[in-house]
Amino acid sequence: MSDIKENVVTFAKQFLPYYRFIRPPESTIDSGHILPTELNSNSIKVLNWNIAKNNFEKFWFQDFFKLQRECQPDLIFLQEVRMGLGMEQIVGFKNMSWAYAPNFIDAHHQTYSGILTAAKISAIAKKVIVTKHHEPLFKTPKVSLFTEYSLSHHHETLLTINSHLINFVDLEKFKAQLHELELAISTHTGPIIFAGDFNTWSRKRAVLLEKTVIRLGLKEAHFAPDESKKIKRFLLSPPLDYIFYRGLKEKRSSARVLDEICSSDHKPLLAEFTYDHI
Repeated sequence: MSDIKENVVTFAKQFLPYYRFIRPPESTIDSGHILPTELNSNSIKVLNWNIAKNNFEKFWFQDFFKLQRECQPDLIFLQEVRMGLGMEQIVGFKNMSWAYAPNFIDAHHQTYSGILTAAKISAIAKKVIVTKHHEPLFKTPKVSLFTEYSLSHHHETLLTINSHLINFVDLEKFKAQLHELELAISTHTGPIIFAGDFNTWSRKRAVLLEKTVIRLGLKEAHFAPDESKKIKRFLLSPPLDYIFYRGLKEKRSSARVLDEICSSDHKPLLAEFTYDHI
């Protein structure tokens, strides 16, 4: 009888947040690819997408390869990306360098979960910011990944921030994450791209985000009304996913929501920028 009880307890522990979800020892895991060192300033195509942990699924790969082939993004920001604990290579980025910032290990499924930034060039710097507060159910934090890239024919560097903002917490904890990101972003004097899933499912959250980006001098990538309505929302909430930028020019009518992609409940966002500062 004691053996049965022990087995039941062992089995149950796999599903208890305290035992199942663990903070990873690594702040980032990198592809190790050595690629050209400068982005083409005349065209910087950006793809932002919460993939809902589906990157082990065949249908997701079909969508992702289609996106790469047809859109040819220079920078890719993904949220909710899984990776095997055995450090299996994240496939699908053959000609890109990537950095992966896990926010937890799922001990039951033996996988990391986190955010990933990929680029056609190698990053010259990277940093991870982990939230001080945790989401209540699984007691896990959220992460933001800062990566910096050289631009062709320019001394300034492009700072990119890939963020997944904290959910299921009160407004003050959401505000605390935004404040920490604002402090880190404000030290960069060059161009910026700030993208991700901001979990702005309430008007109050959306207002806090809007105030933050205004203080930072950031603009929101302009999606036409028929495109904007395709962005992930909860009922009549503001959009959850955004691409913000500063010090760049957005190419006219480049911002699109790729609603033919169905392998996540979020639709990929695409925008294109140029940088011509002398």
